[in-house]
This record gives sequence, C-alpha cells and structure tokens, in this order.
Amino acid sequence: MATTVILGAGIIGTSTAYYLSKHQPGSSIHLVEPSPELFASASGFAGGFLAKDWFSPASAALGALSFAEHRKLAEKEDGRSKWGYASSTSVSLTPKTGEKRVDVWFRVGASRAEAANGAVTAVTAETLALAPGWLSGQGKVEVIGEEGSVAQVDPLQLSQFLLQKCVDAGVRLHHPAKAISIQTDVRNEVSSVCIADTQSSSETDVPCTNVVIAAGAWSPQVFATLFPTSEFKLPISSLAGHSIVVRSPKWTKEHEDQGCHAVFLESQPGYSPEVFSRIGGHIYVAGLNSTTEPLPALATDSKNNISRDAIEKLCKTAQELLGVDDVEVVREGLCFRPATEQGTPVLSRIPDNLLGPATKARPCPEGGVYLASGHGPWGISMSLGTGKVMAEMIQGRELSVDISQLSLR
Repeated sequence: MATTVILGAGIIGTSTAYYLSKHQPGSSIHLVEPSPELFASASGFAGGFLAKDWFSPASAALGALSFAEHRKLAEKEDGRSKWGYASSTSVSLTPKTGEKRVDVWFRVGASRAEAANGAVTAVTAETLALAPGWLSGQGKVEVIGEEGSVAQVDPLQLSQFLLQKCVDAGVRLHHPAKAISIQTDVRNEVSSVCIADTQSSSETDVPCTNVVIAAGAWSPQVFATLFPTSEFKLPISSLAGHSIVVRSPKWTKEHEDQGCHAVFLESQPGYSPEVFSRIGGHIYVAGLNSTTEPLPALATDSKNNISRDAIEKLCKTAQELLGVDDVEVVREGLCFRPATEQGTPVLSRIPDNLLGPATKARPCPEGGVYLASGHGPWGISMSLGTGKVMAEMIQGRELSVDISQLSLR
C-alpha cells in the first residue's frame, strides 16, 4: 500500500489517518503538524455540535454518514465517558424563516438553526419541558430539528482520542514539524516530502506517493509552499470565531440525565449566538465570527489575538442565559475555521494540471495529491465521514457516499 503523508493533524487529518490505518499498516501513514500545541484551533475550540441532516444537497450524504459514524464510534469506544458524546435537543430562541441558509451562514450572519431539517415543533407544555433547565433568558422557546438528529461531543477530547488510536496503530506523528518541499522522480511524479522538525531544525525526506492537505484554514499556504510553480490558489478562506466555556451550578453532572441542549439565539448583525451544554459540566458559548481577522502563522498564535470586547460580549450572553452570578469562565478561545465560497467542504483529488509545470502524481491508488478542507462550522460534525471517504478515495475503494459535488472544479 502506498505511503501517505497527511499535512495537518487536526480532526480532519487524524480522522483520515484513523480510517486509512484500518486498511494499511500504520507505519505507512505520516501526520505532520507545525503548531507547537496540538488541536490549537477549531479541532480543540469548536462547539462540538453534531447534526445528521442540517446540510444542503451537495453535502447531505456526507453529513448523514458522518453522524452515523460518530454514533457507531461512541457506542464501540464508550464515547460518552471518553469524549462526552451525548444525544442533544436543539432549541431556537429566534423566529424561524424556513429558508435554509447554512451554506452562506458565514457571509450573511445567519444562524445555523435555520438549516435544521424538519418543521419547528409547536410550543406546548411538552415541548417546553424539553427546553434546558439552565435557561434563564426570556424568549419564545421552539424545539427545532427531529428527535435523534443532533448530538454533542467535546471536540478536543474526540481529537485526542482519534490521535491516540492512530499512534497506537503505528501512525507516525511529526510534531512540531512542517512540510517544506516535495520531490519528484524521473517521471516528474511526486515521490517524497521533506519534513522539517521546527525544534531541532533537522530535515527528513519521507518517501511517499500520496499527499493529503488537511491543514484547515492554513491549507492554501501549505499548497503554495509545496507547489510553488502552480498558479492555482486553493479556494479556502479563513473564518475566525471567538468562544468561551463556562460553568454554572445550573448545569452540573447531576443535571446530565436531562440531556444536552443546543440553543440558538436570535441573530444580530455579525452575531448569531450558539450555546451548547456538554457532558462534564461545561457550557460552550460562541457565534461571534469574523472573515477579516488575520490568520496567524500558527494555530497556537491565535491566543495572542483574542479580543477582550468579543469575550465580554459572549460573557454578557452567558449571563443573560444563566444569570449574572451563575457564570464562571473556565476557557477563552479564538479559532479559525476553513470555509469556501459555496459553504460546502472540498473533498477531492487535486488534478495534476493544477500542481504546476512538470509536476504530477501517480494514478490512484498508487498516488495522488488530495485536499480535505473547507468545512466551515461543520468540521467536527463531518470529521468522521470525511476521514472515512477520504481513506476510501486514497486507497481506491468504493466510496460510502457520493461526494462528486464536493470536488475541485
């Protein structure tokens, strides 16, 4: 089986390595991550909200597959205790328009709640009982989506679990390290990647014929570094998002039998608050996003750019929901999610003609250069499905679902 180098050890890269390792020796898979701290961006700081059918037709099959894979993995590996997997109830405090806008949510400031499949449930005593007990804020409570169609995880714990599974299978982790160049053979086909250890400055040439770019918002820079003669720019942009994690006596381990909740509040210009209760006594608050926040050189550098005004705005939302005296902030975050103009991810082999003059890859499954990025707000939700399908694509196996509309074009 051809050796594969995966550039980016976030949840998309580790999911791909995890599924690859089920059908080839782990030692033939390499994960490369330049950030000194693992999972320092969206893989560690995202909300961890999972949905089954909140997606447009182009990515609907992938979303459903991934939701099923999340459930399957959690049942097999005790996901509830290891990464906080739990079923959830999605609740809206914003009037629902019925228009699905998830694919352009980051450009128009829409709420993800508007992408929920199924009609809004009528407000009754029964539906009000489904609302979170920790909700103190006033507003019209509506249950959105269908029962069993949403769930919750702690993305950092899930990412750490997947990485450990990869390492246990023999996958080689290069960290902190970065890919600085590719080499080609006499046929001009990709034959190796040069990986530089950023601590020791040593360089290692890793023979490989498969290269997967899964570096999130940093994917365009990775491609430009490895294929400097190419005029093609990967269609991935950066979307910054602030978040806080809080504790409250209204949501503790004793309340977890009530189930987790995803609460979507009425949108404001540039702010669509999202609040997720998690197993372990934490409540996650986010929804303040920006397309203009500069992307730092490394994910770890994000913490230096956290806006106090943004954090204070999120804290105000938390206090309105939980009560002024019932909020303890335990973590502040700023992460950068990879997005596309279409609002759907790219899962694709990069055609040889886009790699630059005199550079190509071997035919699948002997080789290829691939891209898995651009998931926007759905990176955690679509992670396992993405890893499964990318592994199938790389290994030349039949794909579990049709992702033809997610290819580069």
